[in-house]
Amino acid sequence: MHIDKGRRIKLSDLFTGAARFEIELSATGPGLTIDFACFGLDAAGTLSDDRYMTFFNQPSTPCAGVTMTPAPINAMGLACDLDRLPPSIDRLVLTAAIDGAGTMSELQCGHVRLLRNGQEIGKFAFTGADFLAERALMLAEIYRRDGAWRLGATGQGFNGGMEALVRHFGASVADESALRPAPGPDFSKRLNLEKRVALEAPQLVSLVKKATLSLEKVGLGAHRAKVCLVLDISGSMAKLYGSGLVQAFAERILALACRFDDDGEIDVFLFGRNVHQPEAMTLANCNNYVRKLTQLHPLEGDTRYGVAMEAVRQFYFPPNGASERTPDLSASSLPVYVMFVTDGGTSDKSFTEKQVRAASHEPIFWQFMGIGKGRKSRSKKLSMFADSDFPFLEKLDDLSGRLIDNAGFFSVSSPDEYADGDLYDLMMAQYPAWLKLAQQHGLLH
Repeated sequence: MHIDKGRRIKLSDLFTGAARFEIELSATGPGLTIDFACFGLDAAGTLSDDRYMTFFNQPSTPCAGVTMTPAPINAMGLACDLDRLPPSIDRLVLTAAIDGAGTMSELQCGHVRLLRNGQEIGKFAFTGADFLAERALMLAEIYRRDGAWRLGATGQGFNGGMEALVRHFGASVADESALRPAPGPDFSKRLNLEKRVALEAPQLVSLVKKATLSLEKVGLGAHRAKVCLVLDISGSMAKLYGSGLVQAFAERILALACRFDDDGEIDVFLFGRNVHQPEAMTLANCNNYVRKLTQLHPLEGDTRYGVAMEAVRQFYFPPNGASERTPDLSASSLPVYVMFVTDGGTSDKSFTEKQVRAASHEPIFWQFMGIGKGRKSRSKKLSMFADSDFPFLEKLDDLSGRLIDNAGFFSVSSPDEYADGDLYDLMMAQYPAWLKLAQQHGLLH
């Protein structure tokens, strides 16, 4: 059904049964970047609970009544279940706003489509000819009236951008900060990354939010770093790889990287008897990434921490000439956070100690995680001390002869032992203190 601008219609005239349907918002124009959002408003037309603003940085309402779904480029998909919305939400307003230069008069085309099980049941279309210098649009609204849900094709221009819409709906300035990713050198890259996560790897959206909360707790909400994952591929890891637990853990680390950097990827190293550096894990290839790794690099005998650490160090900070003592630190404006995962001891202990001591002069932090029966954590929040299966990793955590303390350690009985938020808390237990020391000793710009 074609729906004209200004028309209001009962949803029951479009479909019958449960109030579940899909929405597709689209707007395209040369050189325009459009951000979409759905505002859940109360009876006074106010965003009284900012958790009911659904957009790329907050892809679902708490009740799951409105949830983002994969959509084409320059579009936003939403799955709606109106019966899940609390009585306090009286209206859903669908909006579009320009990020960057341009006005809505430059739009080539746009639409609001209602779908049921993928089949279109109603469509409101518009073009730039409908607008002038506006930079935001209130496209349509779904609202309660006389006990029934209705659709209104609003098509109303708005002079400000997304932040002005937030103000219009009564949110505070503090609420507006959620519209922007953590500040960094390039805002547009961070913004695009948030969108890419929602579209390319939606399973990471919740993980990214939980990583964000943990980082904000320790004052690192705006922190930037490179992230590296080092995985043990010795034969004893076979069950962990086969069960999918290593894949799930790698996705948690990729989500952390999406908060630490704007490239949406992590460097990966594998070690057993030898060291391998496969292609980086990215949003585009993260599904089944670990399974493909083990096909290319079968599990090996032996476990050598030191050779893996040396490979990581030389990758990020290659030596100047022949001297390992004078690495090239030109990239030291960004620290490197290394997540080092193993389920056993190493056969090159002295060489490993040498690597840890040498790396203490570089802007690189080693977070060791041992997978075994015993558990040990230095987190005050998660202080569970038991006999650890990893006395050597404990020794590295307290190793003498270093410029600064550049390593942390905790052990788990399984990679999925901790809930996501608790795992991120553990991972941040010692890193903030290292950052301060690294800055004090001139390792970071």
